[in-house]
Amino acid sequence: MNRCSRCGDEQGKTASASLIHPRFAQTVSTAAHRSSDTVCMSTPTYQGHEILFTRQQIADRVAEMGAQITGDLNGEKLVMIGVLKGAAPFLSDLARSIQADATFDFVAVSSYGKGQRSSGAVKLIKDLDEPIEGKNVLIVEDILDTGLTLAYLRKLFLQQHPKTLRIATLLDKPSRRIEKIEADYVGFSIPNLFVIGYGMDYAERYRNLPDICLMAADQG
Repeated sequence: MNRCSRCGDEQGKTASASLIHPRFAQTVSTAAHRSSDTVCMSTPTYQGHEILFTRQQIADRVAEMGAQITGDLNGEKLVMIGVLKGAAPFLSDLARSIQADATFDFVAVSSYGKGQRSSGAVKLIKDLDEPIEGKNVLIVEDILDTGLTLAYLRKLFLQQHPKTLRIATLLDKPSRRIEKIEADYVGFSIPNLFVIGYGMDYAERYRNLPDICLMAADQG
């Protein structure tokens, strides 16, 4: 809202081992530019929801992403553009992990109805408040799946001629991709699961869960 996983090379540290729902321990991987250290544990839950990534795992991974982004900026300023509503918690935590002069802006788009399926059409609901020409821009998204939203936003922002345009996504679902687009910074790569919590919702519910959880069929 990436790819199998992204490797921990010289640009980013390998992400720490993940506490993952045992059914998906082979397919869910942390992403730090392609690494996949996973540990199968007993199934953790929060308020009856099965947890995919704990709040501590999220915090650790976001800190790693922030350090990588800081290095790539090389002391330059940054405009972080959050995609409402789901990316708000991620942007807030990521910004505090980036050691740079950063400002915020937000856009809102619509591609989902009130269910679990994307409508396939992307509509801009809220545009940027400030111009981004000549600036280093980072689009911050909660989840990259079909790529329709991010492909639309990338095309839209490139028309303003930013100095650089990069994408950071907390979650990536490469199996869902329709548009050919990849993120520059990826938190976790996951299979085709419907997840809630940490900003992600089902019909506007569950955004305030502190962990990333699986959406059960009987919880809709």
